[in-house]
Amino acid sequence: MEAGRYHREPVETMEREALDQLIDERTRYTVGYANDHSPFYRQWFREHRIDPGEIRTHEDLLHLPLISGADIRAHQPPHREEFEFRSAAWEDIFTIHETSGTSGTPKSFFLTWEDWERFAEKYARTFVSQGFGRGDRIVICASYGMNVGANTMTLAARDLGITIIPTGRCTFPLRTLQNYRPTGIVGSVFKLIHLARQMEAEGVKPEETGVRALVVGGEAFADESRAYLADLWGCDVFNTYGSTEGTMCGECTARQGLHVPEDLVHMDIYDTQMKQFVRDGECGRIVLTTLLPVGAKCGMLLLNYDTEDTTLVLTRDRCACGRTHMRIYNPQREAETFWIRGTPLNRVDVERGVFQKENMEYLTGEYEAFLYSGEERDATVLRVSMESSDPASCNRDLVSENFRRSFFAMKPALRQQYDEGLFTIVFNFVPPKGLELASLPGRPKRLVDRR
Repeated sequence: MEAGRYHREPVETMEREALDQLIDERTRYTVGYANDHSPFYRQWFREHRIDPGEIRTHEDLLHLPLISGADIRAHQPPHREEFEFRSAAWEDIFTIHETSGTSGTPKSFFLTWEDWERFAEKYARTFVSQGFGRGDRIVICASYGMNVGANTMTLAARDLGITIIPTGRCTFPLRTLQNYRPTGIVGSVFKLIHLARQMEAEGVKPEETGVRALVVGGEAFADESRAYLADLWGCDVFNTYGSTEGTMCGECTARQGLHVPEDLVHMDIYDTQMKQFVRDGECGRIVLTTLLPVGAKCGMLLLNYDTEDTTLVLTRDRCACGRTHMRIYNPQREAETFWIRGTPLNRVDVERGVFQKENMEYLTGEYEAFLYSGEERDATVLRVSMESSDPASCNRDLVSENFRRSFFAMKPALRQQYDEGLFTIVFNFVPPKGLELASLPGRPKRLVDRR
């Protein structure tokens, strides 16, 4: 492992004033490019009486309307004859991608080769910031296909001297670890937990494989589940956040938030009603804008795009690693947040309670939770089912009390409702593969509102 401190030091360590100037320059170019090359934005500017030439700084973006995934779907087939967000000629489009389409028609995205190089640049910075470098071997458990993550990380490795083992999933044979001795694995928290259990069942100790770091992403997770994963593998666990839209943020070795590559993507945080932006330190929705270097081409850019993910800006100060780009808290999906009498409840809040350290002597980590209407008006019941390797010997009182203590420490408003009888938590313990939603295809849902 011959890792340097930076992949592109002049940009990653740029002083804030110079970085803001670069962001403003790219904002102006990107807005002009959108007007010249994107049928959607050309019409969008006219409909909203926006003069692209008056957008001079990134702060001017705050005065523009927001767009959403629904806007992308509404301006592509079958609703339109053409893909109106496409912003380059067909001969310049290198690949076409789609989102999963879980909420309807998949959103289509178009990438030029220059887009791929910029995407790879973001992941290359992250890999280096996590200590990876020439001579490392990384297993990629993310899927290769219409999503961009696995391909982007593979491309990023090209310039770093990293060898990629493209398994595409975490169910690879253990000889992959024994024969190739990878130093890193990329996957989701739960896939990597399952892999560790598979290894232990076959007499292989994860901490003896030579894996020195795990890179997790694909979904939000609790710090407690990350800590449990680190204990299982006996190594560092780094967080990443990426999307087909081009976010690609990553945690460095300081692990004090995810660095945003501010020279390539601009991120604003709006309140949950999407009426105004919030100050640093306040939680809100991530709104991103593509930033293009002057003279660059782009297959599909986005201005003021609502990602439907939530986060907060932790700091814009220089990190202990030396990088100056702002850091954000681990983003969460708005679709996984439900409201109980004015209090938000996210899947991660439930996961935090499950993965309390003492609980893991009895639990596998698999869980699911449901919200039901209570018997009293406006009352809510949270039913949490947790998988135990041996429900008969599970210390249910201990697990339940640990869950409640952790849960209410983060949700004091729900504690008040609990004391008033308006909020109830019911615990259920099941044997392996006994969860209701585990047998359904696709990524398992962890929190479902059935009120």
